[in-house]
Amino acid sequence: MLVVDDEADITALVAYHLARAGYRVSTAANGSDALRSAREERPDVVVLDLMLPGVAGLDVLAELRARPETRDVGVILLTAKRDEPDRIKGLSLGADDYLTKPFSPAELVLRVQALLRRLTAPAVAPGSLLVVGALTIDRAAHRVTVNDNALTLTATEYKLLVTLLERRGRVQGRAQLLETVLDSQPDIQTRTIDMHVQRLRTKLGRMGELIETVRGFGYRFAGAARDGKTP
Repeated sequence: MLVVDDEADITALVAYHLARAGYRVSTAANGSDALRSAREERPDVVVLDLMLPGVAGLDVLAELRARPETRDVGVILLTAKRDEPDRIKGLSLGADDYLTKPFSPAELVLRVQALLRRLTAPAVAPGSLLVVGALTIDRAAHRVTVNDNALTLTATEYKLLVTLLERRGRVQGRAQLLETVLDSQPDIQTRTIDMHVQRLRTKLGRMGELIETVRGFGYRFAGAARDGKTP
């Protein structure tokens, strides 16, 4: 785990509770140190404050997602309630989750545990495929391709896509997706799901049009899919 915050008391509090839960924790107080630690230590999850001196938190997030060695790391943002645009931008850049300050350290630990479950979810039967037109999901390899071009998805984006595709044709409410994909309770802001869907559609290109918005409720994956196995 890497905890990044320029407020020493918050850093110490978060690190204490994560260490108490059994995680090995390192810390950084600014964006430059955070990027260096992430490259050198390859943490499973980065708990990232947005208000950092020097390199801002959103820039750190963008850099993490841009680099091959850190693009798959889980990222949980720590934000101020009044900074909704930053939360939205963070999700659009590929953050997996966020907490607003002030926050419960116990809830943060639960969010970390939930994210790790998504990152380390066991594979299904070898060769198991989901195919819709040019879109193929190899659930064993956790690999997604469109027209044979591999896509780079975060763990949250991947689970969201698989959930929608496995339940194709059925409307999935935002609260339902929060519980299934993010292991979150329904009272967490549903805007989180909207931002993950928006980013997923962008990555899917034309295939993203198959993720339909059902106004006032949620989303549905349209189009017939088939299960298959690799030859």
